[in-house]
Amino acid sequence: MTADRRAQRRAERHADRRTGRSAAGRRGARADRPLSHRRRPGFRGRRPLLATLLSVFLLVGVCAATGVAWDPFGGASVQGTAATDTGAPWPVGPLPDTTPEATVPAVPQPEQSPAPTAGTDTGNDAGAADAAPAGRPTGALPFDLPQPAALRSGDAGRKLVFAHYFTPYPLSLDNASADSDYYTRNYLKPDGESGKHERYGGLLRDRPLPVTPKNGSWELANLQQEVRTARAAGIDGFTLDMLSLSGKNWERSHLLMEAARSVDPAFKVMLMPDMTSLKTDDPGVLADAVAALGKTPAAHRLPDGRLVVSPFKAEEKSVAWWTSVMDILESRHGIRTAFVPLFLDFDGNSADFAPISHGFSEWGSRSYVGQEGSTRDVKRAHGLGKIWMQPVSVQDARPNQGIYDEAGNTATLRATWTRAIDDGADWVQLTTWNDYSEGSQFAPSLHNGHAYLDLTSFYLTRFKTGSWPKIVRDTLYLTARTQFASADPTGDQSLLMSLRKGSAAPRDTVEVLSFLVAPGDVRTAVGPVKASHRAPAGVHAELLPLKAGSSSARLVREGKARAEVELPQPVDPTVEIQDLQYQAATSGRDTP
Repeated sequence: MTADRRAQRRAERHADRRTGRSAAGRRGARADRPLSHRRRPGFRGRRPLLATLLSVFLLVGVCAATGVAWDPFGGASVQGTAATDTGAPWPVGPLPDTTPEATVPAVPQPEQSPAPTAGTDTGNDAGAADAAPAGRPTGALPFDLPQPAALRSGDAGRKLVFAHYFTPYPLSLDNASADSDYYTRNYLKPDGESGKHERYGGLLRDRPLPVTPKNGSWELANLQQEVRTARAAGIDGFTLDMLSLSGKNWERSHLLMEAARSVDPAFKVMLMPDMTSLKTDDPGVLADAVAALGKTPAAHRLPDGRLVVSPFKAEEKSVAWWTSVMDILESRHGIRTAFVPLFLDFDGNSADFAPISHGFSEWGSRSYVGQEGSTRDVKRAHGLGKIWMQPVSVQDARPNQGIYDEAGNTATLRATWTRAIDDGADWVQLTTWNDYSEGSQFAPSLHNGHAYLDLTSFYLTRFKTGSWPKIVRDTLYLTARTQFASADPTGDQSLLMSLRKGSAAPRDTVEVLSFLVAPGDVRTAVGPVKASHRAPAGVHAELLPLKAGSSSARLVREGKARAEVELPQPVDPTVEIQDLQYQAATSGRDTP
């Protein structure tokens, strides 16, 4: 068995523990699943999964071969008109027989957006703006993202945004071409890894954007690229999921610390011992491991020098046990600690942990409903004199656990960011950067491109600066699934995903999320159905019923096409494996 396969098995066990679902619980969930979610009897032959697409995406890795990141933010504004502030909630087009989307406040448009800082390094060695096709605006984002120096100074610098880094899924596992690498051969195919993932149709449904093979220290170079990508989006650092204290995941942890230091000394890595995976009862063992990473320059420390340690499921160990860890860190290694525990049960543990904690966090919900509890949690943390790190998520679908949340297109992303902003969170954790087994990734991926990360840059700017960025480029974001929520796979997948308790109800929708400098007509095609809606200036979400076939949207103003976007994969009413992740595309970038 290879080191990567051993690491992956640990990751799968870790994912089960994250949800607290036992094998018996999963069997019970399957028994309660609606009939439409049952597997059809009989075996059907498999179609090749993504094989014809992956070779096209090799060009994405050209910059990566030299360790150079692509600057997505260059280019002049196409429109200088400020969007009007209507003060009304984001309108959502009518959609019969679906769960209503959570109300999201309007995005006010300030007189001036935070200006990029002149002369500041963007983290891009090339320094060139992305070239836009004819008829499409220059620049990937609908606004001008402030440079890293501006987002890290003053009040903005006190509002920190981290992305949860999951070591089992780096950009490449074997430095092979994407059409035949480990992801393609073993994780994306139902019969991969000698059929161990066949029961749930393959381990993953998406993967990192492919990169070209490299010479030399390719793992370090790829991690450096991930740091550059996160930094270019405005992210302050990673929270490092410490899954193990030896083996491949441990080695990648050390490489990530080196990658962050070498790319940008200001990009920090917060240590997150994963207490669902680390199997040591000795506080000294964990203290030594934390110290090994914590002494590196990239480790996140407070201005007073304390090392920030934020264990996942901190309640797995007692307050006394964690006190021992911190005492050993100081006595044995000379490291003072700022303890920021992340709980799966915040209500039941915050009071007990308050005396030893600098702040609190939780993993959070992955559906757009039920987010109101965040307000209560932030108030409780601040009432105890602690900072609060708010989870922000995009979606969650876990084939190997048979469970998913209804994300409602981008509704969950927008709702969780709104809570972080409106409730006064001190820090944010994006959950996750790259856990593809949960389908929760913000990182650029094969099926989402940069869409979710680009949207995050918009809300991140508001979170850190206190002002909504001015929209200066018309941009459309399109999201939908490639199959209907009740689709019954034709292959031999036996474990199907069922809806997590407390999630919004399943829905079959296409969402057009528009960022416009002025009102315009958005013409849509969803399968055979063509329609048009008038989108206001600013941010607007329009929902359309999902249909079989391709989905696209085009913005027309004064008789000219200003932006257009199409989802790369059509909706197929007959599917071989279940895939309930929403896929995304943006008019600001070429489709991967």
